[in-house]
Amino acid sequence: MLRAIIFDFDGILVNSEPLILKLMQQMAALEGWNLTDEEYYRDYLALDDRGVVELLFRRHGRQVDRRLRDELIAWKERAYWEAIQDGLPPFPDAIDFVHRVGKRFPLAIASGSLRAEIEHLLEKIRLRDAFPVLVTADDTVSSKPDPEVYLEAVKRLQVAAFNPRLGHAPLRAAECLAIEDAAAGVDAAHAAGMKCMALAHSLPREGLVHAEWIFDNFGEVEFERIVAEFE
Repeated sequence: MLRAIIFDFDGILVNSEPLILKLMQQMAALEGWNLTDEEYYRDYLALDDRGVVELLFRRHGRQVDRRLRDELIAWKERAYWEAIQDGLPPFPDAIDFVHRVGKRFPLAIASGSLRAEIEHLLEKIRLRDAFPVLVTADDTVSSKPDPEVYLEAVKRLQVAAFNPRLGHAPLRAAECLAIEDAAAGVDAAHAAGMKCMALAHSLPREGLVHAEWIFDNFGEVEFERIVAEFE
């Protein structure tokens, strides 16, 4: 039975991936590294900033220099924060979908972005109150495809929405639907024991074929079919 829904954030609720890609390319260029669009969407999508920078080091045959890594991450964080001050556009039908499913299920976000960034952008699209649980890069050690962020979201949803004193059974990962736009995100959801609905916002459908359900956008989601398949 479906009991909760856990959303990725970038590339799912707000159209942030093109901006993140641009800034990651600029950041890589500071070290003379080239990061193509294809490489980013194939190999780096869903990683948190630390994961991106450390993979860049490895791909360019260098040991990870922690001081330089942290400097590059700080550069990207400052540039991104400045760029998002006026907000970013939500994907079509995203706000309506959140309101619709939020009337029936507790919602959480499990993302590799920073909490301040997510909260700011949610406030801009008036969705902050829709998510009682946010699990972010501030809360985890490992980024997707590691399942840590999803497992932590399940724990926090248990506390926020399923009170054992009211007779609620413990929330299991298998009772949660993950919503993702990246192949590594789908892998993370599966590793946590969840089924995953993928949206082809950032990748073509063929890059998401391991998800249980794939739709081009929120307007096409056959949500009642998904709920029925959890029964």
